[in-house]
Amino acid sequence: MDKPAQPFADGLPNLSQAHFVVPTREGVQTTTPFTHAPRFLILYGSLRERSFSRFLAYEAARLLEAMGGEVRIYDAHGLPLPDDSTADHPKVQELRALSIWSEGQVWVSPERHGNMTGVMKSQVDWLPLSEGSVRPTQGRTLAVMQVSGGSQSFNAVNSLRMLGRWMRMITIPNQSSVPMAYKEFDDAGRMKPGPLYERVVDVCEELMKVTLLTRERADYLVDRYSERKEREPERLSAVAADIGFVKR
Repeated sequence: MDKPAQPFADGLPNLSQAHFVVPTREGVQTTTPFTHAPRFLILYGSLRERSFSRFLAYEAARLLEAMGGEVRIYDAHGLPLPDDSTADHPKVQELRALSIWSEGQVWVSPERHGNMTGVMKSQVDWLPLSEGSVRPTQGRTLAVMQVSGGSQSFNAVNSLRMLGRWMRMITIPNQSSVPMAYKEFDDAGRMKPGPLYERVVDVCEELMKVTLLTRERADYLVDRYSERKEREPERLSAVAADIGFVKR
């Protein structure tokens, strides 16, 4: 097959020029820097009284606060299973409000049966991709961490990373996996010094940097051609007709 001549001169006949926007350097610059501290929400995936994922979440919170962030940690006690209640449940409303408030998030899960826990997944499942015109997770940064009872594993963080991508979050490259977590935390729940703790510091540092880079530009970074087209009245009417919805 012959390669087309450069530059391509055969046009873009399938492109809607009215919705096509060329990304620019000016678009990613900010003229009104935020003055408030970066806002972080931390979720952890265990309800145990002695929870190593909670201990790790607290360590991340301490580090992010030391770096100048404002941190909220969500307590999943009392959160119903997805579809076992309605979205107006107080714990669901609390979770969604915190996600909207946040500019970055940390998800910390134990590994159970080779994956994240149901407690962790339930929290993410209660966060909708969109709620009216609001997207509670889109454009927010994300760091993922896990604790394991056994040897080193990355199953939970890999699944969390997949979820973060699905929720349209900016998931940072670095991550933390703490094997044999019972050896890494003292009786007071503080993480012991060593390479695993240093990795947690690295993750929080990277999360803070990426959040500072993106939080003022999130709306621009997640503005999509396909969604600009979907917001057109005629497109909305066509979708409504296609699903059998007739406005009366």
